Amino acid sequence: MKAIKVILVIVTLMVLAFFSTGLFLKETTYQVKIEIEKPIKKVFSVFNNQDLMKEWMTDVKSVIPVNIKPGIVGSEYKMIVDNNGVEVEMNEKVLAFVPNKKVTLFFDANNILKTDTYNFNYHEGKTTIVKDVVSKSDSYLMSCMFPYFKGMFLENDQKYLEDFKQYIEQ
Repeated sequence: MKAIKVILVIVTLMVLAFFSTGLFLKETTYQVKIEIEKPIKKVFSVFNNQDLMKEWMTDVKSVIPVNIKPGIVGSEYKMIVDNNGVEVEMNEKVLAFVPNKKVTLFFDANNILKTDTYNFNYHEGKTTIVKDVVSKSDSYLMSCMFPYFKGMFLENDQKYLEDFKQYIEQ
């Protein structure tokens, strides 16, 4: 009987810790980066070419323009992504676009709100892309889960940058 009480106390503490995560951590942030041996103009141009995106982001099935704005900022797209055999629809909005310097994209997909800021720098023949990510959710339960999946999110975003590097350097 004592063992059952101990197990119940441990399970209760774990559940409380999980649900309190959403109270204290409102967003999950991380950074990934990659160095590419190509000129910044080429890297920036290929990176922002919607037609070529499927070449290095193989889970992207389609990118459909919804509202294209002059100067790009404010433009909106609908993306269909294959998430382990399940098609997920994402809405993308361009928040910032500075040629050869910076792109900020906002994604909304099933209570996942994600802002990706890509900064491009060129030094000694190499272009560096630094991606800063902020993820949060409208759903309390999802916001409790994000910190526990941060490592997986970070790995996925780093892989996308590595796939891009491989694609553009070939």
